Amino acid sequence: MPLYTIETTYRLPCYRQRTFEAPSLEAACRLALQDEDWDSDNCDYETVGETYITGAWMSPAAYSGPTIRVPDCFDETVQRKAGMFGELLALLKERAQPLGLSGDEFEGWLPRALAAITRADAILSDRLGEVR
Repeated sequence: MPLYTIETTYRLPCYRQRTFEAPSLEAACRLALQDEDWDSDNCDYETVGETYITGAWMSPAAYSGPTIRVPDCFDETVQRKAGMFGELLALLKERAQPLGLSGDEFEGWLPRALAAITRADAILSDRLGEVR
């Protein structure tokens, strides 16, 4: 029977609380994200994330044999959702046609779809401040 080495991971939320002097909440949030000093962080062991698979090898030790592609169903849920988000965004961005919608329904749908596309594009490109 073959041997498989499986690497599992979980996310441990660590946080810090700092006070920033800034002209707005958005500016304070940007300062907090730019601050790289984590010497006074705290870890929240009570809210550890799910365990998911981050690597697999057909060998008795990690990195010593062939890497095996792990099925997506074993990936972190948030990553699977993000991947699906991208796929759904791509579908939504395809040329929208009123297929089966009345003109009025389509006219009501299109602005919302375009706004959702703008927000999704901002999220995917990690543009802070452009996502409401």
